[in-house]
Amino acid sequence: MKLLHGLWLALGIASTCPLANAQTVPGSMNVHWNEGATDCSKSPQPPLQVHRYNAQTYILRENPCATFEAPFMYLLIGSRRALLIDTGDVADPRLMPLAKTVMDLLPTDAGAKLPLLVVHTHGHLDHRAGDPQFRSLPRVQVVATDLAHVKQFFGFHEWPQGIAQIDLGDRIVDVLPTPGHYPSHVSYYDRNTALFFSGDFFMPGRLIIDDTASDVASARRVADFIKHRPVSYVLGGHVELDAAGDTYTWGSTYHPNEHVLQLTKQDLLGLPAMVGKFNGFYTEDGMFVMFNQFRLLAAELAAALLVLAALVAGMWRYLRRRKRARLARA
Repeated sequence: MKLLHGLWLALGIASTCPLANAQTVPGSMNVHWNEGATDCSKSPQPPLQVHRYNAQTYILRENPCATFEAPFMYLLIGSRRALLIDTGDVADPRLMPLAKTVMDLLPTDAGAKLPLLVVHTHGHLDHRAGDPQFRSLPRVQVVATDLAHVKQFFGFHEWPQGIAQIDLGDRIVDVLPTPGHYPSHVSYYDRNTALFFSGDFFMPGRLIIDDTASDVASARRVADFIKHRPVSYVLGGHVELDAAGDTYTWGSTYHPNEHVLQLTKQDLLGLPAMVGKFNGFYTEDGMFVMFNQFRLLAAELAAALLVLAALVAGMWRYLRRRKRARLARA
């Protein structure tokens, strides 16, 4: 009986932590991303860079000269269909041949390209501008980024609770709600490679937090999710820091000595404590800068209005003094 009880206990533990001892398919992050240029007109750059993580996983990046946002996109290929996470910041296929590049990477299934599902981490334009390139293609489905469509497609009935799955065929991708940066933000965990795709929720760059409570709750859910799961790398939507942890100037098309894209499981496990320090306005923690863009913009606008008011008041006082001087001379 003790042996039988032990077997049942072992099975129970295995069922609650199915990925703890799963075989992770390795890949390579040995890549130097194109740096862009200070003057892109004098230094022609390829618009799109493709890195082969492994035979079924690709990382794509739009060049800083094509868009200063320089976003990353991820292509995961299963046995029955493929998944593209985000479509970048450039809509025109002549300037950014994203769809052609992705379709060329897909294997052929019965004389046709493998079906492709296009999803997003969130709805900011720099992560979905390339959607029109895919909408008219055969065997391609593009999921909209608004909260209603995200909830409906993935089956989130108690948003932001729950975890959805995408079955690519011999490859399962978990989908986790991670609002805070954006109301319908989601992150993805690929069980095959143990890669965690965090979008703009967590990346080596500026962490824009528009809803502090939601962001903290998302960080806690993610930490709980990965606690007993392997994580090879955490891959975000941008790199905005150099290797020393300093941010590039906003709008810069040149990223020399760039920080690596990949963050670690420990970084992600530490996210709840880090965002817990956020004051709701602007906070620095190590190399990370957290801010609320709306409050920061409002503060900058208020400061500009104060400066303008001071200038107007100064001009009014100056004109009054001149008027009095003229009256005195008269």
